[in-house]
Amino acid sequence: MKLIVNACPRDIEGKTLGAALAELGFEAQATATALNGVFVPREARAGTQLNDGDRLEVLAPMQGG
Repeated sequence: MKLIVNACPRDIEGKTLGAALAELGFEAQATATALNGVFVPREARAGTQLNDGDRLEVLAPMQGG
């Protein structure tokens, strides 16, 4: 399915948010996610279904100073 991930179109095989994050390599515990502008808690990712055209925002903390 086609998703917009951090403003870039991507083809994703996963059907859930958890599967898509793993496929994209976003597996850090501190990652924050929003699906279509709505925050999705870590505990809900495995059961959150994705649909073609969904907009996914993924934020991970940066290190440095």
